[in-house]
Amino acid sequence: MAAATFRIACIGLGHRLAQIIVLLQRAAPQMAFVAYADPAPAGLPRLQRHGIDPRAHLDPAAMLRSVRPDAVMIGSPNHLHLHHLELALDSDARIFCEKPLVRTEQESFVIAERLAGEATDRVIVGLVLRSLPVIERTLSLVREGGLGTLVSFEANEHLHPEHGGFLRRDWRRKRRYAGSYLLDKCCHDIDLLNALVGSRPCRVASFGANRIFTPEHAALGDGGDYRQWPTGWSGSERIFDSDADTFDVQTLMLEYESGVIGSFHSNSHVNPPRRSWLVAGTEASLEVDLRRGRLERFPARDVDPAERQTFGDGDTRNHSGADPAMARDLAAAWLEGRTFPVSARDALTAGLVVMAADRAAATGQVVDLGEVWRRLDASR
Repeated sequence: MAAATFRIACIGLGHRLAQIIVLLQRAAPQMAFVAYADPAPAGLPRLQRHGIDPRAHLDPAAMLRSVRPDAVMIGSPNHLHLHHLELALDSDARIFCEKPLVRTEQESFVIAERLAGEATDRVIVGLVLRSLPVIERTLSLVREGGLGTLVSFEANEHLHPEHGGFLRRDWRRKRRYAGSYLLDKCCHDIDLLNALVGSRPCRVASFGANRIFTPEHAALGDGGDYRQWPTGWSGSERIFDSDADTFDVQTLMLEYESGVIGSFHSNSHVNPPRRSWLVAGTEASLEVDLRRGRLERFPARDVDPAERQTFGDGDTRNHSGADPAMARDLAAAWLEGRTFPVSARDALTAGLVVMAADRAAATGQVVDLGEVWRRLDASR
């Protein structure tokens, strides 16, 4: 193996960050994962199975001072992201943070002010779906005018029941740790839709509830295994009587500054699972299956044939191949100076859209995002 030339420390070593680390070292063996700070590192056994055994530290600030890594990877629960980002920004290291970047509107404006003085590529956010080849092609096709004028879209993410059961048991079930269900689970979907449209939403409406994992549906647990996925810190085995205060189903409607309108629907108890789009333009429409890497373009008039493309082999593991693709993109950004597919500003924008949607769901009102964007733009 090549000599290690790029040293990485981790703050918060859960299952998700461990998965990314394994893939990142596979993409760039010269990287060395030398240290972590986490009182309950649920992801450590996975690293050790792959021969990665970083040194444990009790305090992340002390770790950064003593180790002085080239990069810091943040995989702590969402409510700790802002603090850990600030610690990392006080060092000289490059930074990767799992999505969402931060948990609340106030935290968003705090970190936006802090990032205003930093190089635009210093902080990379794990909006993993930006690395999907089918997404790259879809965005290119729309930007090149392949649909004519973009008019509207409908999009979804439907989780398999075992995934929904995990969310009922993991720390993500609590708003004080995760933010909302939509923020933790679907902020990268909203980022993709923002990129698709090429402008920011100006108004949002949303409806959400906890309607599936409730005591009256407890009999569903007799016919399926909702405990297949392991939890880590602050986990619970309660499912249909969980102490969760996040939604398990949510929809939203978006109106963009460009005039495009669209909808998004997420449900945490659907078989088969899906993540798909219908995108409508004046000259053609697209059907995009993000899970299986399939894209179909249908001209508006039947005189022209449909065009079909497939990316990858249809394997839906590892975010349908996006995880190893993101690891390659991250290695290229850190080692070769290439541009990562998504910016921290994009991540902040997507998070603020989701937070506005959650405000709309809580109040039953359409939320205007004008003031949100004025505040964000003032931080540049």
